[in-house]
Amino acid sequence: MNLPLLYIDPGTGSALFSILIGAVATVYFLGRALIIKLKVVLSGGKASASLRLANPYVIYNEGKQYSDVFKPVLGEFEARGINVLYLTSAEDDPLLNGQYSHVTSEFIGEGNRAFSRLNILSADIVLMTTPGLDVYQLKRSKGVKHYAHVLHAPSDATMYRLFGLDYYDSILLTGDYQAEDIRILEEQRGIPPKKLVTAGCTYLDIFQQKITHLPKVENHHFTVLVSPSWGPSAILSRFGEKLLDPLVNTGIHIIVRPHPQSKKSETAMLENLDAKYKDAQNLEWDYERENIHSLSKANIMISDFSGIIFDYAFLFDKPVIYVKQGFDLRPYDADDLGEDAAEKLWQFRTLKEMGIELTEDDFPRIGEIIQNASDSEELRQARQKAKDTAWQYRGEAGRRIVDFMVERVIR
Repeated sequence: MNLPLLYIDPGTGSALFSILIGAVATVYFLGRALIIKLKVVLSGGKASASLRLANPYVIYNEGKQYSDVFKPVLGEFEARGINVLYLTSAEDDPLLNGQYSHVTSEFIGEGNRAFSRLNILSADIVLMTTPGLDVYQLKRSKGVKHYAHVLHAPSDATMYRLFGLDYYDSILLTGDYQAEDIRILEEQRGIPPKKLVTAGCTYLDIFQQKITHLPKVENHHFTVLVSPSWGPSAILSRFGEKLLDPLVNTGIHIIVRPHPQSKKSETAMLENLDAKYKDAQNLEWDYERENIHSLSKANIMISDFSGIIFDYAFLFDKPVIYVKQGFDLRPYDADDLGEDAAEKLWQFRTLKEMGIELTEDDFPRIGEIIQNASDSEELRQARQKAKDTAWQYRGEAGRRIVDFMVERVIR
C-alpha cells in the first residue's frame, strides 16, 4: 500500500517549531524552578545566596559578519575581569579562538538548533544584533530578564523587516537621531517604550583602527565598488544585468560585494550573475567577511539603502552614488512612519546632501556619470555632518555598551 506523502508548508513548520520549543521551555523552567526550590529547602535557606545565574551576561552572534560588532564588547568584559558567555552560530567565528580568560565561547549551530538553545537561556541580560525577537522562531526565554539589541549600522533603525525591534527591552544606538522613529512606532503600535541608549558603533571603531594598519598598495585602476543591500528593492536583485552590463562595458575596474544575506536568500540570483560575468576581466566578486579591503580600494561606491554606504563615506571620505528608484518600503518598519516615509528617513535625506543619485535611465551613460562625479567641498562637508550625527562617541562604543549591561544587572 502506498502511503500519502506528508507535506508541511514553511509557515506551518515554523508555527509547529514554535509550539514545540514553547512546550520544551515550559517543562525546562518548571523543572529548574523545582530544583532551585528543593535546594533552598534542603539547605535551610542558605543556598539562596549561591543560586545567582551562572551567566548573567550573554552575547549571541548570528554570523561571523557581525564578529567585529561584538569584539570591542568582549574585549571590555575581559579588561574588567567580568565573566561573559559568548554564543555564536558561526563555526568559523574568529572570536571563538580569542585568547580570553573571562569569555566563555560556544558554537551553538544555526537555524532551529540555535533557536532551541536561545529560547531556554538563563541570563540577566542578552545582547544581540538579531532582529525579530518574539516574531518568528527566536522567542524570549522565560529565564532572561532583559534583551538588548545593538544596531550594527549607522543608518535608520526602522530599516529592519517589520517588527524587527518591537519586543526588545533596550536598543543601543549609534546616534541620537535613531531614537525619534523608534518612539513613533512604539506609540503607533501601542507597545511599551524601550530603553534607548546611544553608545556609538563598535565595528566602525575597529575599522578606524584597522585602516591605519592597511598595507600601502598602489592602485593603478580607478575602481568602482558595487555594494548593495539585499531583497527585492536592492539594486543587484532589482536591476542585475541592467546595471552591471553598462558598468562592465566602460572598462572600469569593478568590485561587486553582495550583502552577506544575499548568499543565503538570493543564491540563484548570485549564481546567475556570476556565470554571466565569469569572463569579464574588469569585474571581481568579494565575499570576504570584512568589507574594509574593498572599501579601501574603491574610488567611488554605488549602492542603494545599505548601511555600507555610510561605512564608506565615514571611514574613507569618498563620494558615493546611490539608487533609490523603485524602492519598496512595505516590508520594513519604516513603512509605518506614514506618507512619504522614504522622504522622511534620515538616510535618504542625508544621501541627497552627500551623494549623487542614479536612476535606471542613467545606466546607459553610467561611465560618464562616474567620470564626472566630482568630490566638491559641499559633499565633503555633508559627509562630515552625517558622520557626526550617526557615529557618536567614536572609539568608545565597547566601553559604553558594557557600562550599560553592567548597570542593568546591578539594578
